[in-house]
Amino acid sequence: MQLPTAKDKALFTPGPLTTSRAVKQALLRDLGSRDEEFIELVRDVRRRLVALAAADVETYTAVLMQGSGTFALESVAGSVIAPHDRLAVLVNGAYGERMVTIARRLGIDVVELRCAENEPVEAGALDELLTKDKSVTHVAVVHCETTTGIMNPVDEISGVVARHSRALIVDAMSSFGAYPIDLAEWGIDYLVSSSNKCIESVPGFAFVLARTELLKATRGYARSVSLDLLAQYEGLERDGQFRFTPPVQVILAFHQALVELDAEGGVAARGERYQRNHEMTVQGLAEMGFRAYVPVPHQGYIITSFLYPDHPAFDFQHFYKALSDRGYVIYPGKLSHVDCFRIGHIGRLEVSDITGLIRAAREVVASMGIQLNVLKEA
Repeated sequence: MQLPTAKDKALFTPGPLTTSRAVKQALLRDLGSRDEEFIELVRDVRRRLVALAAADVETYTAVLMQGSGTFALESVAGSVIAPHDRLAVLVNGAYGERMVTIARRLGIDVVELRCAENEPVEAGALDELLTKDKSVTHVAVVHCETTTGIMNPVDEISGVVARHSRALIVDAMSSFGAYPIDLAEWGIDYLVSSSNKCIESVPGFAFVLARTELLKATRGYARSVSLDLLAQYEGLERDGQFRFTPPVQVILAFHQALVELDAEGGVAARGERYQRNHEMTVQGLAEMGFRAYVPVPHQGYIITSFLYPDHPAFDFQHFYKALSDRGYVIYPGKLSHVDCFRIGHIGRLEVSDITGLIRAAREVVASMGIQLNVLKEA
C-alpha cells in the first residue's frame, strides 16, 4: 500500500514521532465525549488493542488512561499491588529505573535485579531471586529498553514468573505494535503501552492490557483517585465513559492510526518496515565510523544508541542542531556512564527519510572538519 506522508521534520525519536497526514487530520474534528459515536469508537479501540496482542476479549481487557505512558505505569503499580505485596523490577536502563522510582514513591516494597545497560536482563537471575524470596508477588520488566534500544527476553522472563506463580507486569511502551506479543502464551498479566509509539499516533493517553479476572481482584488497592485502574475499567465497561475528561481528538487520531496499522499489514509488516529503517541507518552511520552501543544479538529495531566518536572536533549539540536545521531530528543519549546519541526507527518514516538523514549526517560531519576516514579510525 502507499503510505501517507508528512511534510514536517522527520522525527528519528522514540516518540512523539512522525505521523501520517490522515492521523493529523483526525485531530481536527470536534466530538462530544458522551456522544454515542465516540463511545462506540472507544469500544472499537479497546477491541482492536486486545486483538493486536493475540488475546481473547473474554480473558483480557484494554483500559485507556489519560496522560503519557508513565501515567499508565504508575496506574498499574499503584492499583494492582496490594499494601503487603512485594515487587521485583528487572533493571538495565532508565525506564526500569523509573519503575523502581514509581514503586518507592508509592510506598511499595521493591527489590531490584540489575544488569549492565548493554546486556539483556537475565531469566536465570530472576529464577534464583524468586526461588529465594517467596515474598515477591509481582515482577516488572521493560520489553524494549529505549535507553539503549536493547530487547529484553520477556518470553523467557514470563516462563520463570509463571513457574513461580507470580504476576507479570510488562512495559511494552516502545515495542507494542511492532513486535509480536502474545499475552496468553507469554503469561503477561498487565501490559502497558502508549498512543504515540509504534501505533504511530499522537501523545495524550496510554493503555493497559490486563487479565480481566486478576484486575477485578484488586479492589481497594488503588493509591490514587485519578489513576485507579479498576475504577477506570469499571467506568468504561459500565457506560463507555471515562471518569474524567478524555482526550477526544487524540483518541480519534489513534483510531485512525489503528486502521492504518491494519491496512499496512499489521504488526508483522510494521516490524519489517522498522527493521529496514534500522538496518539502513546502522549501515549508513557505520560507513561514517559511528558505532552502535548494544551488541547486534541484543539490539532491537525500535531505536539505536550510537557512541560519540572519539574525535576532538565532534560536538553533539552542533551535530543535533545542524541535522535539525536540515529537517532531521534525532535524540540525545540517556546512558549513565558513556556518551551516546540515539536514532529512532519508528513512526511514518520511509526509505527517502533514511537516505536523507544519512546524507545530512555526512554533510554535518564534513562541516565539523572531520574526515570520514579519520572518524572511522578514531
